[in-house]
Amino acid sequence: MHVLGAVMRPGLYVLDADARVVDALAAAGGTKEDADLRAVNLARLLSDGEQLFVPVAGESEGPGEPAAAGDGRIDINTADQAQLETLPRIGPALAQRIIQWREANGRFRSVDDLLAVPGIGEKLLAGLRDAVRV
Repeated sequence: MHVLGAVMRPGLYVLDADARVVDALAAAGGTKEDADLRAVNLARLLSDGEQLFVPVAGESEGPGEPAAAGDGRIDINTADQAQLETLPRIGPALAQRIIQWREANGRFRSVDDLLAVPGIGEKLLAGLRDAVRV
């Protein structure tokens, strides 16, 4: 786990397989006073090889920011429910299934892995392909 941003000791940390964001922040010595914890889901399960960025209040984007890369696509490995719901034909139920699949199976290795999520078929995937990334 690579933790950076508004934390006391940014760096690489080895965490348990069932670790959550709150565990990574604790390993990094906690957050700085100006950290924007509203931008971080403390309860989210982490995946091996993940980067966790804690922004400063008012900061728009940083490394590993889940909303979008410079190309505007949504990272399906880090996006929260609200971000997933901005995708075409993805409502609350399907967004939750994507998150549940990710929590149960770990990171998506490719966009095609979305086919394993109940309710996503070839046609829906074709409509998402240009809007998402891993």
